[in-house]
Amino acid sequence: MVGKLLTRLRSMSSPAGYALFVAALLHSFAAQAVEWPQEINTSEGKIVVYQPQPESLKGNLLTGRAAVSLELPDKPEPIFGAFWFAATIDTDKEDDVAIVRDFKVTQVRWPDAKDADGQKFTRYVEASVPKTGFEISMERLSASLASAALEQKSLESIKNDPPQIVFSETLAVLLMYDGEPRFVDVDKTDYERALNTPFAIARNKRTQQVFLSSGALWYEAADPKGPWRQTTSPPADLVKMLTPPAGTEKEPMPSRVPIIVVATTPTELIVTDGKPNWTALVGGKLLYVKNTETAWLRETSGTEMYVLLSGRWFSATSTSGPWTFVRADKLPPSFKEIPPDSDIGGLRVSVAGTNEANEAMLDAQIPQTAAIKRKEAKLDVHYDGDPKFEKVTGTAVEYAVNTATQVLRINGKYYAVDNGVWFVSSAAKGPWAVADKVPNEEIQKIPPSSPVYNTTYVEIYDSTPEVVYVGYTPGYMWSYPYYGVPIYGTGWYYPPYWGAIYYPRPPTWGFHVGYNPWTGWNYGMSWSNGFITVGIAWGGGYPYRPPYCCGGWYGGGYHRPPYVSHHNNININNINIGNSINVGNRAEFKNKINQNPNINTRDVSNKNLYKRPENNARVADRASTKQNFDTARPAANRENNVFADKNGNVAKHNGSNWETRNQGSWQADRAQTPAAPSQRSIDHGDLNRAYESRQSGASREMSRPQMHRGGGGGRRR
Repeated sequence: MVGKLLTRLRSMSSPAGYALFVAALLHSFAAQAVEWPQEINTSEGKIVVYQPQPESLKGNLLTGRAAVSLELPDKPEPIFGAFWFAATIDTDKEDDVAIVRDFKVTQVRWPDAKDADGQKFTRYVEASVPKTGFEISMERLSASLASAALEQKSLESIKNDPPQIVFSETLAVLLMYDGEPRFVDVDKTDYERALNTPFAIARNKRTQQVFLSSGALWYEAADPKGPWRQTTSPPADLVKMLTPPAGTEKEPMPSRVPIIVVATTPTELIVTDGKPNWTALVGGKLLYVKNTETAWLRETSGTEMYVLLSGRWFSATSTSGPWTFVRADKLPPSFKEIPPDSDIGGLRVSVAGTNEANEAMLDAQIPQTAAIKRKEAKLDVHYDGDPKFEKVTGTAVEYAVNTATQVLRINGKYYAVDNGVWFVSSAAKGPWAVADKVPNEEIQKIPPSSPVYNTTYVEIYDSTPEVVYVGYTPGYMWSYPYYGVPIYGTGWYYPPYWGAIYYPRPPTWGFHVGYNPWTGWNYGMSWSNGFITVGIAWGGGYPYRPPYCCGGWYGGGYHRPPYVSHHNNININNINIGNSINVGNRAEFKNKINQNPNINTRDVSNKNLYKRPENNARVADRASTKQNFDTARPAANRENNVFADKNGNVAKHNGSNWETRNQGSWQADRAQTPAAPSQRSIDHGDLNRAYESRQSGASREMSRPQMHRGGGGGRRR
């Protein structure tokens, strides 16, 4: 490897090229820093723990086994063994790290030692490991779960009816209303504003003329549903009213002006730059449209075309439909052959059975966790009038419809979920306290047809008098494993609440949502760029909060899909068509992040909700939770190549074959034979899976984009 790097270094002809190479090289070396095995120093000697091999993950409880070695002063050679454990995990997906702590060592085996010594060595491990916490990257943890028993489910109650699918060969954006357009007065002005859309739309109360602004472009129409036409002379008082707040970067004028496509029912817009440019892939077996940001494919041997929307595939013989849902595990075989490094390599995550899809399924099993301080966690619930509740069919659960907070009434008691934290009260209006238990049996009956279904993915793990340990999995953020791939949204339409205040519900369609392995779910560019980045001060004490800013629920205003990243800061200066981050490959997206120091990956990462500003005061640090453990440190000059099989045999992967540990030495592995009665037979299948998972995790860790966190460095490396 070093020789190849030196050869490439000598070939650099320019200072710029040299600098880029050195930067990449340093990042590569940092990424390859050995984090496993890790060591614990004790009075008896050194305990070296190799990367754990999980056997199950339920909530935040991880069980598994790990190879271990003891380096004792009176022993010239390390003593190798294996131990089984149950432990708790604390995770931070934004910083790409998990801490495995509170070990309970349940069994230890020492193929290197006699019984008496084995008992003594077991006492060393049982005394030291529970006092220690181990750091592991999220990529390594996720990949290591490949051989673990996981609770993966595909939800039969998910709704997969296609939305209306509109095609345009002219640059266009989709203006979505949540039903028929509704307006509300802007106090002390001549205008009223559209309430049930995330776009900046105002109507003159006297002339009924309607105006739409992206911050740079202006449109006008006689009817809020169009047709819309560009105007270069919008009303001066309205321009002043819709001025972005101080410090907000002005939206640049695009080089081309898009048309406006209006919809009042669930709709997706697929835009091409001119006629669809069908391009061959997979040796000519597959065609994809190159001049669009949508995954749009067809096989050359058939008549069906396929589009990917919110993680779901739909097929039809023409753009006019009718469209039929196709499960990701029923796609044509050629989809699995899409090269990972091709223009559309990123959509492999939506093809069941690919490595990318499998990795996404593993990622979805790991909860995001936090410790919540009882005294600091506050919740205020505001209703439009008196609280109103509707029953969730088939359950004892009722949910409040006239509030932005998810409030449940169960058997006369009230429970609320706010940013991944459960609260409890004896009254609908509070006061609220952090809950340390909820009626989970009833909550788990809530079906996907309910707008509070996502609360079933928020859990309470444990509690102390000071803190409550909580966590959520991606279902809380409306992302679900479905026949081997992640999909976004339940597919159900949840009608909004209309009263003095408008409360919208989580949508599946209309936002061109796509999945990227590094960022999770995100908007499509043609929908969002420009048209939701304008900040608006409506005046008269009736502010409109830009829907991209926080991802929450706003009474009196629209919201963006909760917890979906907005990527206008990657694809700026224009509304672009072709190879978007939703479709492109991993390397392409990684390069966009690594090469652009202006991208703040806190805005494009798999968000940790517990790091939102509204959660800052709630979340406890390690010291305040009295987690008094020492963190193990990487063990220098040791390869992460020792494993334990299910029977407790210790084996080392030497690059091509396995060696087993027996009576103080490594021996070439061979099946048990009469000539070698003491040679134990290892579980090759189990060990090979563990080896492949460990290699995959290391590769994913190295290929992760660098993190530009406000101009300063990356994760803990």
